[in-house]
Amino acid sequence: MKSKAVYIYVLIALLPVLFLRDFTPANELRYLSIADECLRNGTWVAFTNHGMPYADKPPLYFWAILAGRCLFGSYLMGFLSLFSLIPAFLIVRTMDRWAGPEIGNDACSAKNAACRSTGQWMLLSCGLFLGLAVFVRMDMLMTLFIVLSLRTFYRMWKEEGSRRKNEILFPVYLFLAVFSKGPMGLLIPLTSTSVFLGWNRRIRSWGTYWGWKTWVILLGGCLLWWGWVYAEGGGAYLRNLLFHQTIDRAVDSFHHKEPVYYYLLSVWYSVFPWSFLLIGVTLRALWKRESASELQQFFFVVFLTTFVLLSFISSKLAVYLVPAFPFWVYAVVLRLSHTGWNRGLALAVALPAALYIASVPLLVLFAGSEDGVFLNRPLLYAAAGGLALTGIGSLYLLYRKRSLSRAIRLLAAGLFAAVFVGGWTLPQLNPYIGYGAVCRKAKEIVRENRLSEYRVWKLRRSENMDVYLGRPVETATPEEIVSGEVNGTVLIMPLREWESLKKDVREKESCHVGPYTVIVL
Repeated sequence: MKSKAVYIYVLIALLPVLFLRDFTPANELRYLSIADECLRNGTWVAFTNHGMPYADKPPLYFWAILAGRCLFGSYLMGFLSLFSLIPAFLIVRTMDRWAGPEIGNDACSAKNAACRSTGQWMLLSCGLFLGLAVFVRMDMLMTLFIVLSLRTFYRMWKEEGSRRKNEILFPVYLFLAVFSKGPMGLLIPLTSTSVFLGWNRRIRSWGTYWGWKTWVILLGGCLLWWGWVYAEGGGAYLRNLLFHQTIDRAVDSFHHKEPVYYYLLSVWYSVFPWSFLLIGVTLRALWKRESASELQQFFFVVFLTTFVLLSFISSKLAVYLVPAFPFWVYAVVLRLSHTGWNRGLALAVALPAALYIASVPLLVLFAGSEDGVFLNRPLLYAAAGGLALTGIGSLYLLYRKRSLSRAIRLLAAGLFAAVFVGGWTLPQLNPYIGYGAVCRKAKEIVRENRLSEYRVWKLRRSENMDVYLGRPVETATPEEIVSGEVNGTVLIMPLREWESLKKDVREKESCHVGPYTVIVL
């Protein structure tokens, strides 16, 4: 399948998810609430979340959210997801054009397009990379600029293109990476390129790439940004941005603190279904000290340096490792392009194929439980059945045709087909994903009963419901609910918790929406 056809196929497969999914409460809904406060307060770089300073993230991605709000008058999932999906496609395109010439110089050159598309399929279907390609988060945007900055560094290393142009683009990409998500946008390229130069005994040339021009452009952009922050948010906000959200998170994090070995565990699901293949090929290359081309060395250095760097930073989430995935996947793809079929590689692909086959019984088992009954949908069974057939087909290609790349492409294509089929159930699953459905019902009940206040209990990130409800949301306590102190309001809470309270409460009206209930007190 040609390069453009891969992107078209993936785009079509993701359309139901892009347009039918609700915003998740944890981060997506919070970002929208912050954007609403920006418009109310007239601030553009100093953010607040319900009046509290929010210096966690730089402004670039929030500007994209605000642009959507100003253009359409509301927050459209399809539009906002493009700021993750388009960067994902650009990352894959950049890596493909970067590694493509070397893939074409091996025994697969007669089938160059097919060999190159294997890398595209693997990266696009790679665990969290796929997830972040549709979620409203700034990680994919930062990853794009990290990839572009490292691509520019490598072009300077190989003396390709205009030196003057590359010397400008390199710091511009670095600044945009920092401006997208934070200091990792600088630290990952800085440490990776430094290790690579040291590995090649060229550390004395460090200033050639990280010279005065790079730092002037990078620091110039940061000083303009920080000056704007100081003007809007004051010194306390600027200190929070520069120190609390950087040094404190790195040394002894107040948020997402995890042990040093965290990524050794999370990586197994982060890059599924290619975990066994990527980890197996990497460990073999390190253990056997196999020879590698200069490009493979660079990709492996970027991946390993990023992995070690993030492991020693106190604040950890599985998604933080995503900037390393493009380099890891393509380092392995470059190695596979020089390797024929063997039992070890076949087993590494056969294991996820077997898990695909097991998707039907696993869905039946989980959908039959009390917690998973909402998954009991015909289209989800169809999607699981398609995955199972894909797994069987991949095993056939692996062991009868002895074609590793075709089996990989089939597994990836089958995954996206399952996402397309299962995605049409999202209108029914959305009450279990976000708060949109329950908030719409609550607003309807408020209008019918001519009420003006909402109360919530035991709902995570419930303060950001104001995006849907158009007004602040107060948290009630069980004592207030039982005593009648909050009568005359609409209460939103988990259905399970309501079952334990309703015998002590007199309600006028109640309605269940997914796992939640809406009660008129």
